Order: sequence, then structure tokens, then C-alpha cells
Amino acid sequence: MKQDIFQAISDPTRRAILTLVAIQALTPNAMAEKFDMTRQAVSKHIKVLHECELIRPEQSGREIYYHFNAKKMQEFDNWLAQFRQNWEIQFNQLDELLSTIKEQ
Repeated sequence: MKQDIFQAISDPTRRAILTLVAIQALTPNAMAEKFDMTRQAVSKHIKVLHECELIRPEQSGREIYYHFNAKKMQEFDNWLAQFRQNWEIQFNQLDELLSTIKEQ
């Protein structure tokens, strides 16, 4: 079952994992050392991130390294951009209204 990207990034641990692998590819064991949780718990987070294609595995010998998938994150950012522009317009309008009220 493919996970929802919003569900994936809603969890603080998964966001922290994304931050770590954006800097350097890591094995699940290396990730688990960074958190106060078991390897199995980290593996569940990795599974969700992988199903959303936010990270991708790469076999290197006997180890699997997980890499940040910048392309998928860019797709997500592009989708958000359409809303970002609308939010900025609305915030600017609100700012103008509050300035007008403050002047009165």
C-alpha cells in the first residue's frame, strides 16, 4: 500500500530521517544510532518514507544505504507552489488591512 506523502512528513522522526539522509546516505543501523529507538522502529519509518518515494535504497555489498530523493521532494514543492502564491497574496492583503486599521 502506497503511503500518503503528507502522512509521511507529518511525523517528526521521519522529518528528522529525511534531514539526515539529505546530508548523507545512511544504513538503517546508522539511522537507529541517531535516535532513541530500536532498529525495528526506524525500519517502520524507513518503510513509510520509501513507499512515498522520498528515500531510495541502494545496495552496497551487504548493506543497504538510503538516499534522499530530491526529485520527489521537488515534485511536492512544485505542487505546493500553487498554494504558496495564493497564501502570499492573502497575507499581503491582510497586512494592508491591519496597517489601515492601525492608522485609524
